Amino acid sequence: YPLECCGIITDSSGRQTVHLCRNIQDSLHKDDPARYPRDARTAYMIDRSEFDRIVSTAIENGGKILAFYHSHPEHEAYFSEEDHAAQTVFGEPEFPDALHVVVSVMNRTVADMRCFKWDSAVKAFRPAEC
Repeated sequence: YPLECCGIITDSSGRQTVHLCRNIQDSLHKDDPARYPRDARTAYMIDRSEFDRIVSTAIENGGKILAFYHSHPEHEAYFSEEDHAAQTVFGEPEFPDALHVVVSVMNRTVADMRCFKWDSAVKAFRPAEC
């Protein structure tokens, strides 16, 4: 806080693990503000090597990706157009069965949490039970 946090939740043999990931959005914005106009106060990006390590470790251990999460500091818990675009680079999410958890943080306090899941019939993320 006040930057967006982000991470991945995995499941291996019934053991769920929350992986807090580093938000590299500020570095991307600093290096190329035209391509990355938003900073980490309103956007997030997980480093691809960190992402790949977490995913490959989960799969190697017979596990799977349960969810991705990120916060919206001083904003509501909704799945934004930017969230949708980031998760569907090639038109579909890489992990269509994973939940996407968005946490609203207002004045340093969790105000709301909402989950979203890919609906392949309409090619969009829809509200889901957490």
